[in-house]
Amino acid sequence: MAAVFPQQALNEGVRKREVFGWAMYDFANSGYTTVVLTAVFNAYFVGVVAEGAQWATLAWTASLSASCLLVMFTAPTLGAYADWRAAKKRLLAFTTAGCVLTTLALALVGRGDVALAVVAIILSNSFYAYGESLIASFLPELARPPALGRVSGWGWSFGYFGGMLSLGLSLAYVLWAQAQGLPATHFVPVTMVITATVYGVASLVTFALLKERAVPQPQAMRDRGLRASIDRLWQTWQRARGHRDFLWLLGCTASYQAGIAVVIALAAVYAEQVLGFQQQQTMALVFLVNIASALGAFGFGYLQDRLGHKRSLALTLVGWVAMVVLAYLATSAPLFWAAAVIAGLCMGSSQSAGRALAGLFAPQKHLAEFFGLWTFAVRLAAIVGPITYGLVTWWTAGNHRLAIVSTGLFFLAGLLLLKPVDIERGRAAAIQG
Repeated sequence: MAAVFPQQALNEGVRKREVFGWAMYDFANSGYTTVVLTAVFNAYFVGVVAEGAQWATLAWTASLSASCLLVMFTAPTLGAYADWRAAKKRLLAFTTAGCVLTTLALALVGRGDVALAVVAIILSNSFYAYGESLIASFLPELARPPALGRVSGWGWSFGYFGGMLSLGLSLAYVLWAQAQGLPATHFVPVTMVITATVYGVASLVTFALLKERAVPQPQAMRDRGLRASIDRLWQTWQRARGHRDFLWLLGCTASYQAGIAVVIALAAVYAEQVLGFQQQQTMALVFLVNIASALGAFGFGYLQDRLGHKRSLALTLVGWVAMVVLAYLATSAPLFWAAAVIAGLCMGSSQSAGRALAGLFAPQKHLAEFFGLWTFAVRLAAIVGPITYGLVTWWTAGNHRLAIVSTGLFFLAGLLLLKPVDIERGRAAAIQG
């Protein structure tokens, strides 16, 4: 790890093995999005669990949207509780266990078990999002401001290797099972067990090495329930209003993350519907995107610290626009593979850059709370992006090319909303609290 970043990139008292433990959480949870949401369970839900019904795709996207809505209105409260009680690590353990157990519940889903699948997806995706927010809030405690991009990128790139591990093990089993003539109702549940196991085992490194550095605050969470969550969200928003650059970043994040959400949820659908990809091609495509994402997150982490956070993020958004153009023009596999490589490079780097900027602009006493608001923006994007894509295909009688063009508008909007961000002003506001 010494070759990755020097000790002076870390805050006082932080050891490199602790950063390794922090990054291992990205390694642990990436398999969930890669296997469950992108490569395996989505198609299984539509084609097998819902038996190809006309409402199947809507049920899948509605389940994901429901989990996003849940997280949007509860993450700020969770973040406030974590800050007040110095309980980020304890809550992270709870949400991790929740995601692992509900992912295991997906292994119980068979043909026609729509209700069980919907409940397990809503819960597992919600626990996953809580964990993402909590682990991100540790970043400013570990890295000094000039090295936030480098450390964030290292963790994010490491995470993609975890996703590839879960996907690789799952696909190896799928290919073996298919060669034995076993049906999807046999091998898909096993992939859920593989994913949950990798998540649970790898996260143990995080809990062994990562320290809780927050100090309990005088106040404690008294109010509970939905009303308290909404009140806390409003209070967090009111506090954030004094941090104008953080708010511009939230708008930028919500815009480009909406486009990324489309790529994660629907790239395989686009490849199948427009270019006629088969299942093995789609799996290989997801694997390639993960490799490119790992390289992008790692390389752009260093570039971000040298060029500046804002300029680096803008560069990745330009790359996303180029990806959309190539995907729209693709009439055969080679050009679409090129678009996929660009998407992978931009995916890891843009997500890492956004997390680093959020860490730069978040006040030290309200890290988890502000990252809860950041998670609110990301979850909102995860609803708006795929629904917009779906509406465009519905309005245009299944024209996926126009739908991918509409996705490009999210990345352009992100560029426009990034322009007013002032790094020095945003950092100064964070220091003042």
